[in-house]
Amino acid sequence: MKEQVRVEWEGQALFEDPDFPSDDTSVLCDGSTPLGRLVGTLTWLRPQEICQSPALFPGDINLAHPKQGLLGDCWFLCACSFLVRNKNLLNKVMPPDQPQWGDSRYRGSFQFCFWQQGHWKEVTIDDRLPCVKHSLCFSQCQSPTIFWVALLEKAYAKLHGSYEQLWAGQVSEALVDVTGGLAERWSLGDSGSELEQRPEQDSYQFRRRGLDLNRLSSLKDQCALSCSTHRGAGGAAELGQYHAMTVMEWQDVTTVTGSRVLLLRIRNPWGRCCWGGAWKQGGVGWESINHSSAVELQSRQADGEFWLDETEFMSQFDDVTVGYPSSDEGHLKSIYTGNLLTHRHQLVGWWTNGHSAGGSRNSSSYGSNPKFWLKVCDSGEVVVSLFQHRKCRNAEKPSQMPFEDRKKPKHQRYQAIALHMWQVEKKRFNLSRLLNKPPCASTQCHAYEREVILGGELEPGYYLVIPSTYQPGAEARFLIRVFSSCPTSLSALKLPAPSLPLPTDGEWETTYFQGSWVEGRTAGGSRNFLSHWQNPRFPITVCDKSTATSGTVVRINLHQRRPDTDLHPIGFHIYKVQSEKSVLRDQDVVASCVPHCYTQEVSLALRLPPGSYTIVPSTYQPGCAADFTLSVALRIHRKVVKSQERLGRTIQEISHISVMQSKTVAAPLMSVHLPVPPGV
Repeated sequence: MKEQVRVEWEGQALFEDPDFPSDDTSVLCDGSTPLGRLVGTLTWLRPQEICQSPALFPGDINLAHPKQGLLGDCWFLCACSFLVRNKNLLNKVMPPDQPQWGDSRYRGSFQFCFWQQGHWKEVTIDDRLPCVKHSLCFSQCQSPTIFWVALLEKAYAKLHGSYEQLWAGQVSEALVDVTGGLAERWSLGDSGSELEQRPEQDSYQFRRRGLDLNRLSSLKDQCALSCSTHRGAGGAAELGQYHAMTVMEWQDVTTVTGSRVLLLRIRNPWGRCCWGGAWKQGGVGWESINHSSAVELQSRQADGEFWLDETEFMSQFDDVTVGYPSSDEGHLKSIYTGNLLTHRHQLVGWWTNGHSAGGSRNSSSYGSNPKFWLKVCDSGEVVVSLFQHRKCRNAEKPSQMPFEDRKKPKHQRYQAIALHMWQVEKKRFNLSRLLNKPPCASTQCHAYEREVILGGELEPGYYLVIPSTYQPGAEARFLIRVFSSCPTSLSALKLPAPSLPLPTDGEWETTYFQGSWVEGRTAGGSRNFLSHWQNPRFPITVCDKSTATSGTVVRINLHQRRPDTDLHPIGFHIYKVQSEKSVLRDQDVVASCVPHCYTQEVSLALRLPPGSYTIVPSTYQPGCAADFTLSVALRIHRKVVKSQERLGRTIQEISHISVMQSKTVAAPLMSVHLPVPPGV
């Protein structure tokens, strides 16, 4: 029977998080993991109820390292071990000077920050922790009186929806979430086979994934390094399947015969030694090196750590994950050269079915994928990453993916993605001709990963960067990030609007309107939804009878006022209105700017014969709040200026509609990741 714990501190009630309650709902998702056995057995205690003198972080760094409990989140704890050695990042994730136990300001709450899809997100929790028999049941520190790991783990669990959502994961993802930087996974298998099997070579010899600790030697005290095994029992003792550990250090040692051996010190999150090789305590390996060196190396070994040589390491582990180090100023350092990557950019993009989800280079629609301009101003090192958002069915809380989705294979949780890059002489080029040439750099093949990375030395010039999924029509949101040692710029290559060639002569009259989609009122969504007719409406009248045959040229532009990192898919329809008494839903659509696109603005140019029309702008899904600007530009013939003035007056008469809408307070935003059916 679970026990509800309520504690008062100096007469004031302590914070209890209503969004992550102290019960089984915060622990379990569907109970498919061994955590299901804990149902009804947990008590939730605050640190001062667990021990007499709790502390957030110890003075002795060796006591701060994480120790895994009943939760299978070794991948996350490897990232925590890196934070122990990096004070700047630790302060970023766990803001300093928070009121602790014994402080008069303490109210039972703590704040943590995680990097999520391009920005840092604050997560607030209470300090009630799940316990079994008065002891923490999940992760803790080597010292039972230190609680930073247990609290950080709870905040990360809240971010994902439950503790069970943390069962099994990738070290690279955890490292990026706690550093905001980059992490690469290198295979310990045959690193050359992938390159040899490629039918085409990149012009630039960009990086291949394979272990070479020598190139990390200058950064070995700064970068994060972990190792993982994917095999079953029979490898390193006790490891079993899918376990990650932290590489604490590695060192070349001279043997008594004069040869050299590379030794690595590994930390097991379980907090106990699990290695019985030649370099275990008292193993024969230590007899091959100088006695004083052996004693000194073994003195560095803490609880849960062991030494092994490079041969043993390569045979026992399947891959390593390397996290890019950062300077005190927050700039990443290249794990290949040590260069400081002082310049950075990021842009959001989307693959939308029927519009910009062109698939791989094997597909004829590849050229429809989103495109980005990368301008390199000076020679230097450039690293480009493609970060995709995980597939999710819960639109309100994207991080809370159902456990049945999370335990699926990678190809069901992520799209297979890749990056290709071409160098171009100037911005004007023939796209089809360019895409028939080999790229100057690429990530080689599509991978079912959250993030793929390419990088290397680039010469000054323009580069076209194209992110893609393997399957045409596969939809996802993504983030392009660029880090460089030289000045660079990144911009989206805007696709031409589906419009006709416009004449350049004559005069243009443009009218601007401010509007809002308000949740529950005027955010009706696309025509797929019955609420579409709640969207704002903007009637216009075309009066130029001299263009009755050819039509008056009209340019319509819809611009949403939201940050690039948080856009809604937008579009609009133009209806022909037969009479003032006509019901809009019964009228014909004469033109549409669809499918709805995740972009700041969409536009359409067309010819309209004289008559009355209504423009209906919308987001794809109902309930998406945002402010927007709608502009209508009409080409004015000198002979019909007076007629166009009548049109201007007609538009101005309805401008009060948008003015009233703009005064409405927008509702909280809802993330959208829905497919756009053809013809919407």
